[in-house]
Amino acid sequence: MAKEIERKFLVKGEFKSAAEKQMRITQGYLSSVPERTVRVRIKGEKGFITIKGIGSSSGASRYEWEKEIPVSEVNELLEICEPGVIDKTRYQVPFGGLTFEVDEFYGDNDGLTVAEVELSSEDQAFDKPEWLGEEVTGDVKYYNSMLMKNPYKNW
Repeated sequence: MAKEIERKFLVKGEFKSAAEKQMRITQGYLSSVPERTVRVRIKGEKGFITIKGIGSSSGASRYEWEKEIPVSEVNELLEICEPGVIDKTRYQVPFGGLTFEVDEFYGDNDGLTVAEVELSSEDQAFDKPEWLGEEVTGDVKYYNSMLMKNPYKNW
């Protein structure tokens, strides 16, 4: 079983100048229940379907399965997704031997910028860049599947 371990933070400063790569992401959810979130996404020029399980008590790890599918199939599946589409640009920012993925949201989530870093264990120590703000790991309101239901503009 594949397990994703990551920590999530708000972003409080300038990070774009350090980004190595960026890409636009559009995604929708076929199922957003916490026990089995199923999303489809267009990431750059590729399509994906992803299934995520319920998180650990800390919220830092959970089951994840992902498969590449044709963009045309993602577009078809977006038509039957739950209401609310996530639109964002993802920046890959290297720091301290790790890569932080920083998502800058648009639309109903405009103004929200969140960084995630994947780790090999929940207690792995890592250096934090100065632009990293408050940790929000495990706070479900920052999950993309929740941002489509209760977008940032409503907070």
